[in-house]
Amino acid sequence: MKSLTLPLLLFQSLVIACTVQPRGDDLVLSDKIPEISEAQILKTPGYYNWGASICKDENGLYHLFYSRWKKEYSFYGWLTHSEIAHAISKHPAGPWEYKQTELRGRGKGHWDAITAHNPKIKYFDGKYYLYYISTNLGDRDFSQAELVETAQTGYDHSNWKILRPNQRTGVAVSNSIYGPWKRMDQPLIEPSGPITTLTVNPAIDQGKDGKYYLIVKGDKPNETNFVRNQAIAISDSPTGPFRMHEKPVIDYMDTEDMSTWYDEARERFYGVFHAHTFIGLITSPGGLNWEKAHDHTITTKNIRMKDGTIWKPGRLERPFIYTENGRPTVLSLAARDGDNSYTVCIPLNP
Repeated sequence: MKSLTLPLLLFQSLVIACTVQPRGDDLVLSDKIPEISEAQILKTPGYYNWGASICKDENGLYHLFYSRWKKEYSFYGWLTHSEIAHAISKHPAGPWEYKQTELRGRGKGHWDAITAHNPKIKYFDGKYYLYYISTNLGDRDFSQAELVETAQTGYDHSNWKILRPNQRTGVAVSNSIYGPWKRMDQPLIEPSGPITTLTVNPAIDQGKDGKYYLIVKGDKPNETNFVRNQAIAISDSPTGPFRMHEKPVIDYMDTEDMSTWYDEARERFYGVFHAHTFIGLITSPGGLNWEKAHDHTITTKNIRMKDGTIWKPGRLERPFIYTENGRPTVLSLAARDGDNSYTVCIPLNP
């Protein structure tokens, strides 16, 4: 009788161990992207729309936070006149109804004086956190007319050489999804380690260890060409302080616009991004060491429409994955088509 006890215990231990093991990197999104209708494309007359982030409130209503700016400023007005708008829907992929504008540039004397752009809305421990990017012209005076001139001129305007390197990531906090939003006096993090020049396009989630993992983009150090790196910073709080990790998230190709989430079933982080020709996926078991995911290329830069056509926007960027009950539910993208730009929300197949 005793001789059976040890093998039985070992077998039971093995069974238990197998049942609690994480699933590993078996997430596949590339085969879950369906055809969409016009209802999934958020268009605003007189405005460029760009990017999005989705959150569900305690009453089951969905909230879309996205960038927009008036077309009269030209597409380059994202750096000078963008605001963070808020739309609502009963469904996570829309259609969306504009509710209100949540953030604009605060004006001279603040780090976020000019523009409010590229939002990520998150809910942590009973509060809403609205991450965004902004910039300033330092201590010097500026007029609205000068900002309009800067936007309409674009990259060649002398102000661009000040506004771009002054871009930083910040966060505003509220007890309600509708605000009011309390902004911080300083940005969340400065460029260091694997990135230089700027810290923009935040992506954040909480890991299994309770810490907060923030991905930001900056320029690649010691690079003569225009190449961007993705970096990771860690904090015990969603408002920081954040400590930059020396190892980059991505430095082997030029990428932008990371969005990240922690997958509890697989016990790993995922990050979605855009490269020059595709929307990609990376993963990390612990949040620090990232690698290409098994399903690395989610989609090339086109969208299948329900009328049988293939929409190929001139630009398809700002990917965001909304998850619900642990499952990726919506892929959001920003699309530029000629002199128009839209927010696209694609409901993912189960």
